[in-house]
Amino acid sequence: MTQLFLSAFVTLFLVIDPPGCAPIYVGLTKGASTAQRRDMAIRATLIAGIILLVFALFGEKLLAAMHIDLDSFRIAGGIMLFVIALEMVFEKRTQRREDRAEKIMAENAETAEVEDVSVFPMAMPMMAGPGAIASIMLLTSTAKGIEGTLVVLAALAAVLLLTMVALIAAGPLMRILGDRVEAVITRLLGVLLAALSAQYVIDGLKNSFGIAVIGG
Repeated sequence: MTQLFLSAFVTLFLVIDPPGCAPIYVGLTKGASTAQRRDMAIRATLIAGIILLVFALFGEKLLAAMHIDLDSFRIAGGIMLFVIALEMVFEKRTQRREDRAEKIMAENAETAEVEDVSVFPMAMPMMAGPGAIASIMLLTSTAKGIEGTLVVLAALAAVLLLTMVALIAAGPLMRILGDRVEAVITRLLGVLLAALSAQYVIDGLKNSFGIAVIGG
């Protein structure tokens, strides 16, 4: 069982990628207070955990019942992430927060100017994305019996806990670096996120229509 735990932990760690999620989360929550970032990090982790738990236990039956292919998640998630990436690069999110804050200056300004990114894009598709869903479904389907399934779920819980810690710790670190450095990093991460979203779409199209259609 130890070997199963380590295998599941490494697989899920690489797919969910806590170190990669953390700086993107900081860029998405620019302007939020420490408490708001912490709350969204906890909420995102819990939501992602629930999503992955549902797919771990009922994923195959759920997708079959809805006639949905997993590659549809890749394509749809990639398109949505690309929109977010464009906003990060061109600071559309910052402008939108400022406009919203001006309209409600006297009341709840701090809360209203911060967008809640815990559900989208952090919980899904960043943390509980197509890769994570496919991985947890594969791991639980190959685990032997209830004991094996519980070991896989324990590995998932450990990875999600590390992800939550990484999201919470990334904010103070970026704040130390300053606004200018954070702005540069946010734009850079936006470009990387755009590339990641494009890869999601490419992978979905490859699997759906064949590699030859994409270009060889």
